[in-house]
Amino acid sequence: MLPKSVDQRCPLPSFGAGLATFLDQAGEQVVEVLRPKRTPDRGGRKTDMIDAIRAAKDALAAEHLIQPRVRGEREALRVLLVTRHGAVLASTAAINQLKNLIVSAPDDLRAELRKLKRPAQVRRCAQLRDRPAQCIERRMTVRALRSTAQRIKALQAEAKELEDEILDIVQQVAPELLALLGVGPITAAQILISWSHPRRFRSEAAFAAFAGVAPIPASSGLTNRHRINRSGDRQLNRALHTITLIRMRLDPATKTYVARRAAEGKTSRDAQRCLKRTICRQIFKLLERPNRKTFRNTKISPQPLDAI
Repeated sequence: MLPKSVDQRCPLPSFGAGLATFLDQAGEQVVEVLRPKRTPDRGGRKTDMIDAIRAAKDALAAEHLIQPRVRGEREALRVLLVTRHGAVLASTAAINQLKNLIVSAPDDLRAELRKLKRPAQVRRCAQLRDRPAQCIERRMTVRALRSTAQRIKALQAEAKELEDEILDIVQQVAPELLALLGVGPITAAQILISWSHPRRFRSEAAFAAFAGVAPIPASSGLTNRHRINRSGDRQLNRALHTITLIRMRLDPATKTYVARRAAEGKTSRDAQRCLKRTICRQIFKLLERPNRKTFRNTKISPQPLDAI
């Protein structure tokens, strides 16, 4: 059975996830395939049967097949991370709305709030009270400011609570990840979600290609160079990029390396590409160590399929 894979740009699973789990528990061989390529003719036929045939043909032609991601703690991390991401986006939208309300507020109220920093603005707006003696414009503005500020505080509290839950799971599964410089609970959770389980990838080079940090040759004529890879799992790539930026700011060895690359004529983006590749290798070797524990309640075949 060849279920459709997760689109790497989307944090949500495919509709075949439940079917894949059922077939795996029944002893069937299940592999993960990428989304079938769309036909050049955008007006062509498209049905579930046609998509299934295309997926099967792609799997048969593939040199290496991918094991499906496990569930259990990995799936718990995924749903927590997706929910936290939604809360953060909603909080950002509410903060922008609060800023706009302050700009258009009555003069005295605007003068009072604009001199405050954002956290103080949110606290002050959440405590505002409207009085019947005030004009209707001021009363409704105060009510809107209070409602928006209270929404921001609730969303931020929700995001913090979800982050604490993520941290607890990561500390149980892979505390060694959190010991690495630049790796926090959110980036560690994304790494574990994308990596899934041991032996899913045949090598660290395959993991780097999956993360979109494998260099792509871009030489021409007398120019010998590589460019940034823009394919692969973009969420995992984003996590590695965050780790790279933190190390470039805080790690003396990384600062020395970037300065040496700059002296050689390399750009900052070239240095970041090399750093992300090195960090990816370090994380993969750490996760694939034979003596470390993996996700609990994880079923891994004794003879796994060829990995990506």
